[in-house]
Amino acid sequence: MTERFQSSQLDTQCINTIRTLSMDAIQKANSGHPGAPMGLAAAGYILWTRLLKHNPKNPQWMDRDRFILSGGHGSMLLYSLLHLTGYDVSLDDIKAFRQLGSKTPGHPEYEVTPGVETTTGPLGQGVANAVGMAMAERYLAAQFNQPNCEIVNHHTYVFCGDGDLMEGISNEAASLAGHLGLHKLICIYDSNSISIEGSTQITFTENVAKRFESMNWHVQEVQDGNDIHAIYNALLSAKAELSKPSLIVLKTHIAYGSPNKQDTADAHGAPLGEEEIRLTKTNLGCNPDKSFFVSDEVKSHFQSLDKGQELENQWNDLLNTYKQTHPELANKFNQTMSGMLPNGWDKDMPEFLSTDSPIATRAASGKALNAIAPNLPSLVGGSADLAPSNKTFMNGFDEFQKGAYHGRNIRFGVREHAMGAILNGMALHKGVRPFGGTFLVFSDYMKPAIRMAALMKAPVIYIFTHDSLSVGEDGPTHQPVEHIAGLRMIPGLTVLRPADAAETVEAWRLAITHTHGPVALLLSRQKLPIIDRKRFAPISHVKQGAYILADSIETPKILLIATGSEIDLALSVYNQLTEKQIPARVINMPSFELFNQQSFDYQQKIFPQEIQKRVIIEAATSWGWHRFAGQHGIIVSMDQFGTSAPGGIVREKFGFSTQFVLNKCLNLIEK
Repeated sequence: MTERFQSSQLDTQCINTIRTLSMDAIQKANSGHPGAPMGLAAAGYILWTRLLKHNPKNPQWMDRDRFILSGGHGSMLLYSLLHLTGYDVSLDDIKAFRQLGSKTPGHPEYEVTPGVETTTGPLGQGVANAVGMAMAERYLAAQFNQPNCEIVNHHTYVFCGDGDLMEGISNEAASLAGHLGLHKLICIYDSNSISIEGSTQITFTENVAKRFESMNWHVQEVQDGNDIHAIYNALLSAKAELSKPSLIVLKTHIAYGSPNKQDTADAHGAPLGEEEIRLTKTNLGCNPDKSFFVSDEVKSHFQSLDKGQELENQWNDLLNTYKQTHPELANKFNQTMSGMLPNGWDKDMPEFLSTDSPIATRAASGKALNAIAPNLPSLVGGSADLAPSNKTFMNGFDEFQKGAYHGRNIRFGVREHAMGAILNGMALHKGVRPFGGTFLVFSDYMKPAIRMAALMKAPVIYIFTHDSLSVGEDGPTHQPVEHIAGLRMIPGLTVLRPADAAETVEAWRLAITHTHGPVALLLSRQKLPIIDRKRFAPISHVKQGAYILADSIETPKILLIATGSEIDLALSVYNQLTEKQIPARVINMPSFELFNQQSFDYQQKIFPQEIQKRVIIEAATSWGWHRFAGQHGIIVSMDQFGTSAPGGIVREKFGFSTQFVLNKCLNLIEK
């Protein structure tokens, strides 16, 4: 089915206003990317004024359509649309593009600009975020929708470009989206054949349409990026597709209308220049003497305030009907969307005692996860094809699959990078609490997405198992060395490395209740003994990031500081020192980040300045530990790659044994 509407000169004026605002803002900032906003102006105009379900008065309306500009360098397209349709983005904000403290940063940033759904910039991230949002929509719809009461019913739109589709993350995410049949995901691909270095012919000559068709996408091609009728009908056709996600390959001209820079790489990442802007405005039929100009006719035509409020009012009426006919579900829906934890969410958490057999913290994590799952319906997630190893499968719950969107176990496949960014999209959508697992050594494949989660304060939980040399026989390719330090380096990411099963349960409590940023749980493959809490410090101190686990009656002569699986080693050395009547203290430090949040007095209590003899033990690189070691301390660490052998032998070879560390302590004390 195709539709035609009466296009007019006013449509052209509106589209050109997007272009001129973009040109002017970028020129004033003397920085930015004008080409994409100019080429995509017609597509943005049609989507935002005729099809997008949104309310500028309430950017957080739950059932709004989501719009993601994956090519975040084209941010002036989005800012122009937000301003023109009535969001709290003023013309002064447009004029302050890329300036300190403005609502219009160089790339769109979540919670900085009203109407921006996710932070984009690193190419491909937005595509995967959109997949996550579409997955969250399908899950919530399956959980809560009832006949004639579909309170979750919105689309996710994403604009992407050549660069997005060159990045591997977009292919990973698109492959999963096609497998899942996410038909409410619609992507417009800005195919302008230009990248920073020049024509895409030098690097990117594949048939994108056929690639996406092979991944079970509904694909259409629109040959003229300015044909608003063709764009409109392609979007209608995409919305009518009920079994596949949709890709619209839109042939556009970068910097459309510029006499000298259209279809050139010069328009990609630099202002057009004052003279070229005058020529372009003249070419487009705009007044070259006016900057940041929005006519009254354009302003009136673009405004979506009344329409948006009416759409939300209709949904509120539907929600009121839902509350009357399905009161229990309505209460659960409100609680889910608010992010509030239900009472008793952790009431079934397992308890581990020192009399229990040793257990790997990954296994303890699986038990904690399965105790939480029945009491926290918003908890969804899975693993990058490692669920049996990561212990991330929630028993008794179905898989999230095409036609079974109520399932809570997600099979991400071997797609770590996409998994990370998909989790971000799910968290930003709200209504779900996502988690994802893989081996710690593969967290590097996820690092850009983890960084974005930290930047956006997205409450994502990562389960990273096989966290040390004890991986053993798989050798250095699978033995994480620098990865713990790499994660600790990311601002805003809380890293927890529990010492035993009991601490793992407490780590899960901290992860679930931490809602203003991502949390990474680093877990062991090997079995670890459970600490005797009657003899040593209680588990509740984990939340302080570092605490005195074992201490002497006298003032300690030496501090033993460790994390995770090395705590057992530290306690063994402590026992040896105690037998030798050498007073010592063991400090368990499961989280740098939580410790850094404690008061100065508390930090000094744990690490007294007068005790300078310190031995730090962690089977990973020494980076980050030197400030705790001080001038006179030593670090037993792993500043080299490992080797292939049984885990215990590897640890022994590289010095993670009681005798080796004890000798280090005795030598330090004798100095």
